[in-house]
Amino acid sequence: MNRLLTTAAVAASVLTAGAAGAQEAVRIAHISGFSGPLEAYAEQTSRGMEMGFEYATDGSMEVAGRPIEIIRKDDQGDPSRARALAQEAYGEDDAHMVVGSISSGVALAMLPIAQEWERIMIPEGVADGITGEQWNRYIFRIGRNSSQDAVSNAVAIGEEGVCVATIAQDYAFGRDGVAAYKEAMEAEGGRVVHEEYLPTDATDFTAAAQRLFESLRGRDDCTDKYIFGIWAGQTNPFGRIQDLEPERYGITMSTGGNILPAMVGYSEFEGMEGATFYYFESPDNDMNDWLVEQHYDRYDAAPDFFTAQGFAQAIAITEALRETDGSTDTEDLIAALEGLEFDTPKGPMRIRPEDHQAMQSMYHFRIEAQERSDWFAGDETQTVGVPVLVDELTKEELDIPIRN
Repeated sequence: MNRLLTTAAVAASVLTAGAAGAQEAVRIAHISGFSGPLEAYAEQTSRGMEMGFEYATDGSMEVAGRPIEIIRKDDQGDPSRARALAQEAYGEDDAHMVVGSISSGVALAMLPIAQEWERIMIPEGVADGITGEQWNRYIFRIGRNSSQDAVSNAVAIGEEGVCVATIAQDYAFGRDGVAAYKEAMEAEGGRVVHEEYLPTDATDFTAAAQRLFESLRGRDDCTDKYIFGIWAGQTNPFGRIQDLEPERYGITMSTGGNILPAMVGYSEFEGMEGATFYYFESPDNDMNDWLVEQHYDRYDAAPDFFTAQGFAQAIAITEALRETDGSTDTEDLIAALEGLEFDTPKGPMRIRPEDHQAMQSMYHFRIEAQERSDWFAGDETQTVGVPVLVDELTKEELDIPIRN
């Protein structure tokens, strides 16, 4: 297949689809924090979706004869604004589905709008509540949830005698993540002995680090002691905690993956283990090979954490539209998406009918400090923390609870 459109051609195809197509365009509103603290995450999902639609349609940006039109809206990380934009998308733009937002708190605020309009929404946030207690039948999530993060990270380090103190941001992403991690760690035989929550914009982590140390030091009932962090954004507590030498108390750091700019600092944590949603060198399949090659050709940089999520979202939407023979009727789309199996850069996924959560692989890693010059555009050689693959944790191996 010829999937090698230029970036300009892809953009032109998206922008002109409604005018050029003989049939009505499939209108997809992408509402996310394109400005604000999660801007990098939102831009990655946007880029990934464009590339995913290109790949899935062999460059035509059409499915079942209908052009794909992406309507981009910036929620600025504001839940009220996101709700208004979702209303606008379904009402004024007559969008057939909404994708977003990347913030868990914002995404949770948007969910009732999908139910009000009885149209599909594909949230990008991670909090369990999205496909859990606040879920409705119009919600489908292709990205991972907090339980998938938690179970995979617990599998990576959990066993009898392990004690963990956690630090997380004080909102849905952090609290749902810790709750799921605590449950998963106990299932592996370990324990969470302390929970620390800080504001999302926190910059001083010294006092919190001391409380974490105190919760673990001198505990003879623990064979291994960890501090596990759940944090979004490039400003995080891990470097400060490491500066205070937790190894003095026999404490080891552990956390999940992140975007590449944040993982530069992981070079300080040589040997640290955890699990991640995606790192571009971990999957071994043709679709990921295409994504990596094309991303380097177009942007002179590696595809990142959320690029893969956006790509997978586009594949799921395209495959569902093929199942419906191009119908955007909500009930037709629900029937197509429930139980849908499709390939992604991470390998095969399946949308679980019970809660519309995509089941997928996660990747157990061990950090290795390496000299690299291929992560970022025009990058000079620098020391980065590479999440070297230990094991692929397949969807069949991960026992992810249904929470709705």
